[in-house]
Amino acid sequence: MGKSRNTRRERDADAVVEPVDGGLAQLVPDRDRARAWTLLIDGAPQSHVDLDDPGYLSFEYQRRLGHVIDLAGPAGKPLHAVHLGGGAFTLARYVAATRPRSTQQVVERDAALVRLVRRELPLDPGARIRVRSLDAREGLAKVPDGWADLVVADVFSGARTPAHLTSTEFLDEVRRALRPGGVYAANLADGPPLAHLRGQIATAAARFPELALVADPTVLRRKRFGNAVLVASDLPLPIAELARRAASDPHPGRVEHGRALTDFTGGAAAVADASAVASPAPPPSVFR
Repeated sequence: MGKSRNTRRERDADAVVEPVDGGLAQLVPDRDRARAWTLLIDGAPQSHVDLDDPGYLSFEYQRRLGHVIDLAGPAGKPLHAVHLGGGAFTLARYVAATRPRSTQQVVERDAALVRLVRRELPLDPGARIRVRSLDAREGLAKVPDGWADLVVADVFSGARTPAHLTSTEFLDEVRRALRPGGVYAANLADGPPLAHLRGQIATAAARFPELALVADPTVLRRKRFGNAVLVASDLPLPIAELARRAASDPHPGRVEHGRALTDFTGGAAAVADASAVASPAPPPSVFR
């Protein structure tokens, strides 16, 4: 049975509200999980963290990124991971919980947000997580060649992915930082007619031979605005297992790859720095 509205108001009254570089941050308690919080920036949900269970991923797109993390190497094996975009460090906490002794770098431009999250939702002091308050490309440039097993891009400014993180030049930096066989995963957001998403698939195809896309079928059918997870590597991806896991999610996802993904891209052109634009802003109804 759900909690009463009075209880919800009491929990909401405990929210932490603080201005950060990117807007107004809110850490709102989860009424169903004792030490769990949702981070919002200017009303847009960014992250969900359960301090008692960092292996729990609440957001649909984060669950799909979690599947990619699970399949990025043998179960439990430590990874070298780079997270572009920190939020509340949800995925870095997930890697630390599911793959102990992993070494991770988080690049989060919003220094005030980093301070807020460190204070209110502290990281496990035993986790090997280094946080850099830098622009994503600037921080990526500091990663040694071939260091990363996994690069995750989940960067939004005002609910839009910045233009300079959508280009082939950006992916050249990703490839440089990845070891051979390493995996790149990006959280992308778009709505009908999905021109941005199709351009991002074409951009990734210009730099990686192996691609997969995981999304809600209604998003893929151009029925609504939503998130899609793009996965890329220079070696074959575990498509069958990724599809099985996505299909078993509370909100089942579909995996597109191969010819079907090429057809979905529909002849879209790769994006270069000179022509890059930010991802489209979501309609207000998305956050209602």
